[in-house]
Amino acid sequence: MLDPTAKPPETAAAEADGRVTPLMEQYIEIKAANPDSLLFYRMGDFYELFFDDAVAASRALGIALTKRGKHLGQDIPMAGVPVHAANDYLQRLIQVGFKVAVCEQTEDPAEARKRGSKAVVRRDVVRLVTPGTLTEDTLLEARRANYLVAVARARASSAGGDGFALAWADISTGEFRLATTDASRLAADIARIDPREIVVADALYGDQALADLWRGLGTVSPVPRDVFDGASAERRLAGYFGVATLDAFGSFSRLELTAAAAVTTYVERTQIAARAPLSPPVREEAGAVMLIDAATRTNLELVRTLAGERQGSLLAAIDRTVTAAGARLMASRLANPLTDPAAIHDRLDAVAALVADGPLREDLRRRLAAAPDMVRALSRIAMDRAGPRDLAAIGQGLEAAAGLAALIAGRDEGELAVAASGLASADAALAARLAGALDEDLPLMKRDGGFVRSGFLAVLDETRALRDESRRVIAGLQARYAGETGVRTLKVKHNNVLGYFVEVGQQHGEAFLKAPLNATYIHRQTMAGTMRFSTTELGGLEAKIAGAAERAAGLELEVFADLARAVLSAEAAIRSAAGALATLDVAAALATLAVEDGYARPQVEASLAFDIRGGRHPVVEQAIGRATPFVANDCDLSGQDGKGRIWLVTGPNMAGKSTFLRQNALIAVLAQMGSFVPATTARLGVVDRLFSRVGAADDLARGRSTFMVEMVETAAILNQAGPRALVILDEIGRGTATFDGLSIAWAAVEHLHETNRCRALFATHFHELTVLSRRLKRLHNATMRVKEWQGDVIFLHEVTEGAADRSYGIQVAKLAGLPAPVIARARQVLSELEATDRAAPVRRMVDDLPLFAAAPRPAPEPATPDPALALLDSLDPDDLTPRAAHEALYALKAKRERS
Repeated sequence: MLDPTAKPPETAAAEADGRVTPLMEQYIEIKAANPDSLLFYRMGDFYELFFDDAVAASRALGIALTKRGKHLGQDIPMAGVPVHAANDYLQRLIQVGFKVAVCEQTEDPAEARKRGSKAVVRRDVVRLVTPGTLTEDTLLEARRANYLVAVARARASSAGGDGFALAWADISTGEFRLATTDASRLAADIARIDPREIVVADALYGDQALADLWRGLGTVSPVPRDVFDGASAERRLAGYFGVATLDAFGSFSRLELTAAAAVTTYVERTQIAARAPLSPPVREEAGAVMLIDAATRTNLELVRTLAGERQGSLLAAIDRTVTAAGARLMASRLANPLTDPAAIHDRLDAVAALVADGPLREDLRRRLAAAPDMVRALSRIAMDRAGPRDLAAIGQGLEAAAGLAALIAGRDEGELAVAASGLASADAALAARLAGALDEDLPLMKRDGGFVRSGFLAVLDETRALRDESRRVIAGLQARYAGETGVRTLKVKHNNVLGYFVEVGQQHGEAFLKAPLNATYIHRQTMAGTMRFSTTELGGLEAKIAGAAERAAGLELEVFADLARAVLSAEAAIRSAAGALATLDVAAALATLAVEDGYARPQVEASLAFDIRGGRHPVVEQAIGRATPFVANDCDLSGQDGKGRIWLVTGPNMAGKSTFLRQNALIAVLAQMGSFVPATTARLGVVDRLFSRVGAADDLARGRSTFMVEMVETAAILNQAGPRALVILDEIGRGTATFDGLSIAWAAVEHLHETNRCRALFATHFHELTVLSRRLKRLHNATMRVKEWQGDVIFLHEVTEGAADRSYGIQVAKLAGLPAPVIARARQVLSELEATDRAAPVRRMVDDLPLFAAAPRPAPEPATPDPALALLDSLDPDDLTPRAAHEALYALKAKRERS
């Protein structure tokens, strides 16, 4: 018996002596064209990996590493994954940072054999799988956007710094946006997008000035300069969208077009045969959203905690959405709070309407929960990666949209009116057509068949009947053959090699080889313990059944293609309806949050107001539960004469300073994303930039200590914060010597007051700083209330006016469990230190220095040039004779002595 998986003799011989086999030659050629990706090389029912790819995949996936033949005298490492489970393995590889080139067989093996016994089946890469170009549900996070970002740079003129343009797209939804930025805002803009992959030109990636930026951003893909060719950008972009001119999309700068064309070019090169259905690019105007840098996002734990987990973040605390698209929109709005009060109030109006109408809110959420993720299904349909369930998702989504349109028809409260308009575009006829065509129980892949509903297509029903009747005939034949031969265990089976055959045990098979049975049963194959036979009758039915099954499968694929074309012809309306569903989901979710947790509508305006009454921390409040009421606190940083107010917050550790600082920053973010806020009342002037330096850790990879990280973040704040910024600073200067830290904190407060002039919260243990309120008129002292009881400290978590006189560090250390002798010794040392008045010199400084370091200092007088250095600059060593050099040395010495 021949082994169908056995290697041809010439291949086995070549592998044995180390020669390159035709198959390995093909592999090496394809791998050379994709050097930066793991190559999934299709061989039958497996994707095989060879050489270094096999070693890397084996380690990353925990799969067996074997070997196949030799290359240049060395064993060839090999690893493989089954095709049917490939997506699971792809997801794991993508998560750890690999890119994968998927190489498929592009011809039937039978066609290859026609070219000769040594011919290799043609293969080619059909797709490059990278973190930013995913479309399958199994590879994507349903509730997170999957952005690909391109960064283009315009070199600085003599008048200013480099200019940058960002283009980002999610090919799983079609979203495509553009923005311009500068070097000071670049990192913050990338952080708010939160991309899965960043595409940059080779030269930009190699720029040492940006090395730290790229190192901290995950997957960065350097590409050849032609991807960012500005001269051809407009032509490439127009070609992608199939238009002669981009005028209908808006007016874009050359730099913006360069970034946008880089996205489409990269998508084309990774998707190869499939065109991602991107929407035309939309520009985000500069200053349209609150700018929050990466350090601040991390410190405030907006979408992920410091440990990288979603649970415990602000997003997890507020997300009540019931759809995947709504969850993605919620995360996007949280990451990009608006700065236009009118747009913010449009969102707040919708939330307020649903807060007031509880029955409508609950009905909306119940209906929304049944709406699938239409926009991602639409993208897979457009890229020919869809299955029957994607078509069903479109139909069910349109049906849900039509029902919701009737529910909110006529509502004009802010975004509810916009959503009603989007839902009105839902095509009810298309939804009905899809529902009528698709069966209830759908397979994952269209090639599996069985997804078209009975009664939808008469010719398909007839073909299925013929196929199924033939199968019943096969069952009847099995019973008849068993009766005629007396072999009750006889089975009629099928495989792709023999077709239909009769299988009996070895003990009965010998009789089939003899008369009279051998006249009917033709021996085909002997297996371990069984024998296989065919009959003329089975051969005739084989052709009939195969033809019916193939015809039925072909008809179903035709139905699928027709339905897919109908869906794509309604793409714009489907996108509009999907966007409206997401908007409704977010509004209803935020209304539910407001009702459940007692949030209030904020008043957002164009002033420099910042007046929070009864503010609470949204995450901490949920964490402690309703059994332990959260202590609410007020905060008023409202500006005066265009200048923000600063609160200097003192108090012991664990009293709640950091929580108080963070909660006010989070309230600003929530208000400007269009959410109600955890407060009794809130009046907020728009914040254009939010800075937070709360907590720090070392960065050993960049050679930075904890204190250095703290200083870098503080420097960014003091250099970039403007009058509309909100700054949160916690414990500046604590990571160094006491007087060094005090001096830095002192100077930072002065700079915030005199130069930045922004609204700020500044928490510190340097109580000496409180005396600055005598001379800085917008500096307000606040402290955390505590009570002492029998040598212990009780934290009340209340913020009051005034200044703390001590930090209660020893009491906190006692609570932490330090040994009693250590606590006793610490009290003794503290008493000795308190005998000296460290604050006295500070008070004298305030009284004696009417002008602070933050005030501009006169430029120093230019220094007189050193005569010796001037003479040295005038010498040319190559023109000096030994004698002249000797004389010059004496002259230099003389001038140096005179100076």
